[in-house]
Amino acid sequence: MWVTADGHIRQELLPDGRYDEARGDRQSAYTGSYTVTGTHIDYVDDSGFTATGDVRDGVLYHEHLVLHRQ
Repeated sequence: MWVTADGHIRQELLPDGRYDEARGDRQSAYTGSYTVTGTHIDYVDDSGFTATGDVRDGVLYHEHLVLHRQ
């Protein structure tokens, strides 16, 4: 589980290549698939939206978000 410092955004990267992101009280606000290449993550939301992320020094930088492993 990856979480923003305020706990508002919580992202689970599931072992089957799917992700589930909660925002505040809204569970499964965003869901989709992801692929990992080294420390880089490519996301494809179920609606077709794409995003990227990179893990550096144990921190996930996902677009404008900074998430820490919980």
